[in-house]
Amino acid sequence: MTSRHAHDDTRWELGPVVGPADPHDHAGCSTPVPESSDLPPRLDTAVTALTELRGATVSFTVQPDPESVTEARHFTISRLVEWGVAELTDDVGLVVSELVTNALRHSGGRRSGGTSRGRPGDDVHRVGVYGDPADPLGSAPSAIRLHLAHRGPWVLCGILDASPAAPRRKEPDYIAETGRGLHLVESFSVRWGWRSIARGKVVWALFRSP
Repeated sequence: MTSRHAHDDTRWELGPVVGPADPHDHAGCSTPVPESSDLPPRLDTAVTALTELRGATVSFTVQPDPESVTEARHFTISRLVEWGVAELTDDVGLVVSELVTNALRHSGGRRSGGTSRGRPGDDVHRVGVYGDPADPLGSAPSAIRLHLAHRGPWVLCGILDASPAAPRRKEPDYIAETGRGLHLVESFSVRWGWRSIARGKVVWALFRSP
């Protein structure tokens, strides 16, 4: 797998989504990623169409189960093959896996007091013991969905979840087994970002077939 940054297309006026790293940040700290703004018009339209399931867009509902990561990746790969862009399966599959994993870990429902935490209700799949380390996915909201769109050489993926909280970039600890998700998303996509939607947010990533 190789980074897709080499395939930037100036017609999309692709620039950095996030600002320069804060010099005060250090390993182990995390900072919220600014919401995407001032996107090129065509990309802005594409992200909107992705969230609204318009155009050549398909959807997959992510269940609160660790196996959902594998299922979402398989769904993605099968669609890419159908669309004739099988060469993107490694990169898009990796990014989808990271974004689905992040959504399952961090997008629990919100209590009335404003604390982000799962609780029984319409926004979750099942009633369980929330906050129990033995059931880390118990709070995953049913609203987690994977959307994929294809147009020409471009593929756009998005993970929609019920949490309004911004994704957080963590300085990677190269000894730790986790914490590098968003760095992988940035490395293997042409551009990525996130946007608030009516009930939560979408984290999206753009790819281009070589």
